[in-house]
Amino acid sequence: MVDILNKPVLQEYIGHGQSKLLADPTDYVDEYGNKKKHWYLNGIFIQGEIQNLNGRIYPREEIAKAVQDLSEQIKLHGGVLGELDHPDTLVINVHNVSHMITEIHMEGNDGVGKMKILSNTPSGKIVEGLLMDGVPLGVSSRGSGNVDEWSSRVSDFEIITVDIVATPSAQDARPTPIYEKFQGGKGQHLLNNAQDYILGNSKTHEKELNEDIVSWFKSWSYK
Repeated sequence: MVDILNKPVLQEYIGHGQSKLLADPTDYVDEYGNKKKHWYLNGIFIQGEIQNLNGRIYPREEIAKAVQDLSEQIKLHGGVLGELDHPDTLVINVHNVSHMITEIHMEGNDGVGKMKILSNTPSGKIVEGLLMDGVPLGVSSRGSGNVDEWSSRVSDFEIITVDIVATPSAQDARPTPIYEKFQGGKGQHLLNNAQDYILGNSKTHEKELNEDIVSWFKSWSYK
């Protein structure tokens, strides 16, 4: 497995229409004889060979390898947990788990999968309620990889999980996390001085930080 700690977090949102996400309720009888439903979601989890909303392109071979690795994790552990909403880290928070990915495979350039909604977790109950009320949901893959700044193509990609997210009315209005803008160059220098100032609280670092901010804004004003 590639060392994910030294690579940026990559999150890719796919709306309800793009993912063709379908809700599949399956009837079952619990231990008390009560008739209940297990909710499943099927659809595209991640797309390849097209420029996504974040401007990134995932080559098919990168997705295929990541999908194969995640599929092996599913077979090994009986499933991979996912969360409701859009965490900014690679850590899966158990208190926010809403579903379990039970299948994933390649179809053309895309990773297609199936997830089971966990009806006994708080977040799983929320998802069930949304599905019963007919609310369209999307998915967001969460993983790590490197992005070429010239071609925007992703390499060394690894999927950690796929989360459930609400579909925004205007997908293009979804904000891009600041950490993507500051991965290198002047932005990284600015962040380093900001961290030094917060930790050290010295006048020297404050002056350097102010100079960096002014320089950064000037560099954008000429673009």
